[in-house]
Amino acid sequence: MSMAGIHYYFWMNSDWAYLGADRLEAIARKQGVPIHYKPVDLPQVYVRTGGVLLGQRSPERQAYRITELQRWCRKLGIPINPTPRFMCPDATLASTVVIAINQASLPVLELYKAILRAQWCEERNIADPAELARIMQSQHLDADYWFEQAPHMQQRYQAYTDEAIAAGVFGSPSYVYQGELFWGQDRLDMLDEAIHTHPAPA
Repeated sequence: MSMAGIHYYFWMNSDWAYLGADRLEAIARKQGVPIHYKPVDLPQVYVRTGGVLLGQRSPERQAYRITELQRWCRKLGIPINPTPRFMCPDATLASTVVIAINQASLPVLELYKAILRAQWCEERNIADPAELARIMQSQHLDADYWFEQAPHMQQRYQAYTDEAIAAGVFGSPSYVYQGELFWGQDRLDMLDEAIHTHPAPA
């Protein structure tokens, strides 16, 4: 993980990643640092770091998650449904498509936001290839072509997951800058401060 900039580890089902997406982009633009987009297999991260999937958490923890989401939605002016119809399905195809497009040096911000928005705001199943194709087409992307590329990204998807765990990541979204880990979109201000205090070498 030698590339300078923000190493951004996120799950393609992450409601919190959706809430932080635009602010992360604004920080990177303001500070003049690149973002390295790295979708990860969060259920695997949880297994390997002691995390617990949402559906297996206690009722108290599940209830507090909804409370916190509602607070942040109000604060940011970004509405989401904390319990959508198609909640956290298999994100493998969506993740490998995003990786493939990113590897082609094409912008992925609007695509990954559209995928997350489809799940958390539009009651759509992002694991359904037909639904994912419609999301991609709305972003003027050739779904058939990128679906052909996606399987070739499986190894990189695993590599990002391994890399994230090696960096100390245990949840999504996580941001690593110069080896320092920031977990959660509520730590973006601290990430901003760290970049300002320790700018990347020219």
